[in-house]
Amino acid sequence: MRSSASFSAWQVDRNTTLGIVLRSLFGKPAVAAATCICLALVAIALLAPWIAPQNPYDLAALNIVDGRLPPGARGVNGHLYLLGSDALGRDMFAAMMYGLRISLGVGLLSGVFAMTLGTTLGLVAAYFGRHVDTLVMRAVDLMLGFPTILVALMMLAILGQGVDKVILALVVVQWAYFARTVRAVAAVERRKEYMEAALCLGLSHRRALFSQLLPNCLPPVIVIALVQIAAAISAEATLSFLGIGLPVTQPSLGLLIANGYQQLIAGFYWISVFPGLLLLVLVFSMNIVGDSLREALNPRLQK
Repeated sequence: MRSSASFSAWQVDRNTTLGIVLRSLFGKPAVAAATCICLALVAIALLAPWIAPQNPYDLAALNIVDGRLPPGARGVNGHLYLLGSDALGRDMFAAMMYGLRISLGVGLLSGVFAMTLGTTLGLVAAYFGRHVDTLVMRAVDLMLGFPTILVALMMLAILGQGVDKVILALVVVQWAYFARTVRAVAAVERRKEYMEAALCLGLSHRRALFSQLLPNCLPPVIVIALVQIAAAISAEATLSFLGIGLPVTQPSLGLLIANGYQQLIAGFYWISVFPGLLLLVLVFSMNIVGDSLREALNPRLQK
């Protein structure tokens, strides 16, 4: 009887939003693998200072004699370079952990700030309508009319290098995606009875926006946030590869790829290829998880 009751409870839980999300993330082998990869990479990035075999940016810990060692080689002090070393003698395995930490940090922060700004503007546009809606949506059309990398390049050319500058540039080029998505969903929710009831009860605009309208717009926001974080990581890597993103003292995966790009012809492939593969796996896994969530949280896409 107990097992039957537990099974019934599980069946009820499966119909909740949390149950739908968990089933979408772990119901299919490919999506489950992508989810586990994303979680593992986030854990590695958070624990990098404690689990990395070397601090790749501590100059006192580097040995130039160990420069450009192939994967699996040992240095003069017996240190095992699992994925090889770069020209400065940095352990590529440790450098990739720290680079992953910076890339994820930039992507997450820019995604959160862009989501906050874009979601707020989308809600305001749908709630007030008319001139406010026109003003916000024309700004969205203007932002989406330019290539993302071009706008980011222009901003960084003016602002200069730095983590905060890259995050600001990515927020500027990403908020419009959130605003357009939220405005489309909120415009439908705005005409429903619960919003009319909230206004009849005399709720303030702030409470009506954030306590009534926002919760019903969250599912698409969560999905687009994950996709945009992956896009932000790719954009940051592109900017760093071009040499105008993060400074040399704070290298991300994109800068690690750039450091080894010129040495590919000389046969030192691991300096650039391994960070590139890690970036590819990270972005690809996040896109798979985002697509799965989009299908799970959109009733029109469910079969």
